[in-house]
Amino acid sequence: MIVAEALLRVENLSKTYPNGVQALKNINLEVHPGEFLVVIGLSGSGKSTLLRCLNRLQEPTSGHIYFSGQEIGQLQDAAKIRSVRSKMAMIFQHFNLIPRQSVLKNVLMGRLAAKSTWQSLWGMFSGAERLEAKENLRLVGIAEKASLRADQLSGGQKQRVAIARALMQKPILLLADEPVSSLDPATCHVVMDYLRKINQEMGITVIANLHFLSLVRQYATRVVALKDGEIVFRGKPEEITEEWFRRIYGEGAQDVAPNDI
Repeated sequence: MIVAEALLRVENLSKTYPNGVQALKNINLEVHPGEFLVVIGLSGSGKSTLLRCLNRLQEPTSGHIYFSGQEIGQLQDAAKIRSVRSKMAMIFQHFNLIPRQSVLKNVLMGRLAAKSTWQSLWGMFSGAERLEAKENLRLVGIAEKASLRADQLSGGQKQRVAIARALMQKPILLLADEPVSSLDPATCHVVMDYLRKINQEMGITVIANLHFLSLVRQYATRVVALKDGEIVFRGKPEEITEEWFRRIYGEGAQDVAPNDI
């Protein structure tokens, strides 16, 4: 069997904060094109730090990150870091939309990295970019909301706007940091379904941090578990047995689904 070259490769990645907390300890990881990799673990296990180091929102303390064959872990040039982030889009737990702007304008913000300073200041977007933004809204099922203000949307709709905004970057890798943890149970699967659609139909590789194993088992193609900043499990979702669950989350933990909350 021929295995595709890794899209992302992490070697001995560590992150220690100024207060001395070691959030990541010698992480080694490969992510291949087309994967839907889910990272699990307790709060404070290092999941968010890992994603933020991958796209250089946080500076790794040591180690190497190779993305599309390029070493990006030690980049210092701001323009080169922006270029990396344009191909490695990120969506966050709390959406990060501009409340008073329209849904369409929020989606168009995903193109700002490709704009000059004066184009950004004046909010200049081409007709083609506006059409693309509307198409991305259609892809996530809310094209009819384009003219509404972002603060008029529900939480699930806001997260779908955030996904559409990320797609404007034309990424090859999408990082999703707890994308459904602030949503009501009925909305979790809607957002996850669109992430899977993007993964399967557009071929965009996804790395997502998730809490609920029920979601992990439904959407992940592969799972990595962190505990105290170290990888303690890697494998298929169905390989997470009760024994592994207790090792990852602790003896007293219980596996719940979003609908149980």
